[in-house]
Amino acid sequence: MTNDAEREAAELLWRHRGAGTVLDTLPAALRPASVAQAHAIQAQLPVVAGQRIVGWKVAATSEAGQKHINVGGPLAGRILSSFVLEDGAAASLTGNRMRVVEPEFAFRIGRDLAPCATPRSLAEVLDAVAALHPAFEVPDSRFAEFTRAGEAQLIADDACCGPFRFGPAAPPHWRELDLASHRVHATVSNAHGVRYTRDGIGRAALGDPRVALTWLVNGLSSLGLTLEAGQFVSTGTCMVPLEVEPGDAVQADFGVLGALSLRLAA
Repeated sequence: MTNDAEREAAELLWRHRGAGTVLDTLPAALRPASVAQAHAIQAQLPVVAGQRIVGWKVAATSEAGQKHINVGGPLAGRILSSFVLEDGAAASLTGNRMRVVEPEFAFRIGRDLAPCATPRSLAEVLDAVAALHPAFEVPDSRFAEFTRAGEAQLIADDACCGPFRFGPAAPPHWRELDLASHRVHATVSNAHGVRYTRDGIGRAALGDPRVALTWLVNGLSSLGLTLEAGQFVSTGTCMVPLEVEPGDAVQADFGVLGALSLRLAA
């Protein structure tokens, strides 16, 4: 795949994102034949969008999630500047076919992690973390049948990345906690009251959110990419994704780590 084809594929995906429309599949000439080609297309997204990368997401961090979209492991995606919702802003579900909200553990990086010859350990990665933040993602896909799109096309489409809300930083003693066993309680409400509640746990994200973070760091290193100071890494949903409808309000209680809320536009 040529550089021109990679950019053309990214432009096509970005146009569909902006229009809220979907594809059955990328045209044959623009369809990635490998994970490497998929990452090359994804790398063009901030270029064609004219936006900076403010963070990264890890998708399909649970076995159930991987089976649902028919991939063999987690996927990495870029969080662009326009994806981050300001405090108080509602998330729109217009054109969104997944219609779920995912509570996640997100880490803010304190210093650059450049590519290195050997994989970094969990301890090395955590040493570069500035803070932990509760987060929400509202994922979506540019493919009508995202469960059949395949790993390469999903990566090219930014690993189903959608709007994010990052909550305030957790107290510094989060480092002393066992995040794998840390529980999260979510509530989905509408104008008539609570629709349902759901519980989650840190180990849903690759067994431990810190493990998911380390996976992302080493994955970027293998691609020759630097995880930069100030960027976020959101480590995947800690519970079965929350089914939502326009007008819903979502709250997630991360206990001592904090809480956050999100409104879905009516």
